[in-house]
Amino acid sequence: MNIEQLRAYCLDKKAVTEHFPFDEDTLVFKVLDKMFALVSLKKWEEGNAFINLKCDPEYAIELRETYDSIQPGYHMHKKLWNSVYLHNGDLSPQLVCELIDHSYDMVVKGMTKKKRQELES
Repeated sequence: MNIEQLRAYCLDKKAVTEHFPFDEDTLVFKVLDKMFALVSLKKWEEGNAFINLKCDPEYAIELRETYDSIQPGYHMHKKLWNSVYLHNGDLSPQLVCELIDHSYDMVVKGMTKKKRQELES
């Protein structure tokens, strides 16, 4: 998965926007102003492609124990975020998409009922 495929996949989700809230390097994808994915463009270009994704804490541990390419979230809350490294190719594009979906769903699940209804309308 290249950066354009990743970007297109994230932006195709309902109510998703992209931002650079921290600096000109960190691309952030949000659903109704809540982050669900972050990418360092500089690291991606340097060949160290990874995406930070929110994750259920128990599932996060399971993923980290199963895949060397999934580590505690870089510069994120380690219990709730994973860094998913794509540069060595041991994760299938399907799994990466499933992890993006899971992150999006986790963020939506944590929203208020009013925000979730806004998303559904």
